[in-house]
Amino acid sequence: MPSSKLSQLAETLIGSEIVKLGADIKAKMAQGNKIYNFTIGDFDSSIFPIPQQLENEIVEAYKTNHTTYPPADGILELRNAVAEFIQKREGLSFANDEILIAAGGRPLIYAAYRAIVDKGEKVVYAVPSWNNNHYVHFTEGEHVLIESKKENNFMPTAEEIKPYLKGTSLLALCSPLNPTGTTFTKEELEDICDLVIAENEQRDDDEKKLYLLYDQIYWTLTYGKTAHYNPVSLRPKMKEFTIFIDGISKAFAATGVRVGWAMGPANLINKMKAINSHVGSWAPMAEQKATAKYLLQTEEVDNYFAIFKSEIEERLQRIYAGFQQLKAQGFSIDAISPQAAIYLTIQIDLVGKTTAEGKKLTDQTEVTEYLLNEAKLAIVPFSAFGASAKSTWYRLSVGTCKKEEIDEMIEKLKNSLIKLT
Repeated sequence: MPSSKLSQLAETLIGSEIVKLGADIKAKMAQGNKIYNFTIGDFDSSIFPIPQQLENEIVEAYKTNHTTYPPADGILELRNAVAEFIQKREGLSFANDEILIAAGGRPLIYAAYRAIVDKGEKVVYAVPSWNNNHYVHFTEGEHVLIESKKENNFMPTAEEIKPYLKGTSLLALCSPLNPTGTTFTKEELEDICDLVIAENEQRDDDEKKLYLLYDQIYWTLTYGKTAHYNPVSLRPKMKEFTIFIDGISKAFAATGVRVGWAMGPANLINKMKAINSHVGSWAPMAEQKATAKYLLQTEEVDNYFAIFKSEIEERLQRIYAGFQQLKAQGFSIDAISPQAAIYLTIQIDLVGKTTAEGKKLTDQTEVTEYLLNEAKLAIVPFSAFGASAKSTWYRLSVGTCKKEEIDEMIEKLKNSLIKLT
């Protein structure tokens, strides 16, 4: 029988842990089980549709036959619209040759890794975080993990990052962070930027610089007194070394529309464009045309944000309040107050407990299975985002949450906890 062996990359690549969990959930739902599914970092479009005006612009773009290949770096109208949108709302100035359009954030992150990281070079990133472990694997870089802590809202600190920057090619950060929905403080991000600037000033002119990948795809979704900060506004010199990842996927519940953008130094953007052109990861022409028009409709965008954000925040706050009530009742439950994105960071610490059937929960995998089977609650453990398998923390996503099911979900969880001894 011929060998089925494939490339070293293919043989060692780890599949998505979240996709695997999703398959288990779908199987249970197919058996007639009602599952409170808070796993997916996406939206139920019947609850959170894209803006009506954006939809209208997409339909119109198809009707007027915008169905050809777009330019490799994205149509000029969209790059100009992104520049104006970002200038108006974040105070950041980027020329259109410093902006790259692609089919969402993923191909842009991949292109940034490919353009910066050579085999064996160090990439510093915190865990939990989304997919950095897989992108480092793609580029055969050296993983330098920082396991972030609850007391810092699971955001990495300058003190934690500092020992690892010498010789590093890429520092990968995300704020608001997937999976935690937490953000950098102004002071902490300033300190991190100062470290990057100092490190680059020590490097020779012919030496590769330390780049900062700053994923801010959730930056528009902040709540209460939470403010979003970015490296370049805080430290303008960071513009030489920062590559932003952004887009419409989360801001407008438009994950399937596939329009994202990167912003950064023109020479790096140009290399990323070349990589993406070979992969063919451009956003569709019609969606680019539509997004270019929609982003500049300031009143429409503001009205959408007002409703969209309030609906997400209500869900996060209600679930957070429910978890705090369970904690107050003595259950091994905790949660971090919601700050941003569509995620709530929750803790369910049940290892060592025994079920009503006499089965002892020996590890976090069994805890996750118990929650799914007994509470019908589907959430993603931080271990799926690179954290330790022993972590008792989870991501809870509200993008598909029906408000009328929140109280019954909390009650179902409480009943499952009562059964444990």
